[in-house]
Amino acid sequence: MNALSSYIDHTLLTPVASETDIRKICEEAWIMQFKAICVAPSYVPYVVEMMEFCPIKIEIATVIGFPLGYAVTATKVAEAETALRDGATELDVVMNLSRFKSMAYLSVREELQELSQLAHNAGALIKVIIETGYLDSFELYTACEICAESGADFVKTSTGFAPVGAEVGVVKTMRQILPPNVKIKASGGIKTAEQAISMIEAGAERIGTSHGAAIMGQV
Repeated sequence: MNALSSYIDHTLLTPVASETDIRKICEEAWIMQFKAICVAPSYVPYVVEMMEFCPIKIEIATVIGFPLGYAVTATKVAEAETALRDGATELDVVMNLSRFKSMAYLSVREELQELSQLAHNAGALIKVIIETGYLDSFELYTACEICAESGADFVKTSTGFAPVGAEVGVVKTMRQILPPNVKIKASGGIKTAEQAISMIEAGAERIGTSHGAAIMGQV
């Protein structure tokens, strides 16, 4: 597949990532021309500084409410405001799965709407992580509907911290459910070029992976 790198969000979200590790993924993103770099919120200012003179546009993504999603809305909003102020251009937000499983759909939708509006007012994109490995078919449909109604730019499969990550069949189903303007980010367990391409063919327009450099070495 041509320009596979342009689909990849080059990600490093391990809790033990050092500044040296972050610098390495910035260098790899610069060289391989990935679509985005995704790091923990505390590293956003450092990545902004590292990528200041990059000749191509590489988005700077961070995570909100990560990885469990059950922080109160005010905490997520404060996290998002700080990330945007620090220079993040994309927010990967974990949906409140606990509230969702309680069928408190209105509160889940209202939280995502608030975060979507905040991101869009700052010229940023929002990707909502629904953690598909925890959802049955009805819940998957409902979660996708809520994300679309909330103004999400992307619906993202997984945090990578759950027992199940991205699955081709689930991505295909999500593409059938979601309207064309809402894109899909497949993430969680994607380690090879073959996996990445299969996700794109299924309908994903972004690939979240901490194996971006290795994947590009396979094409």
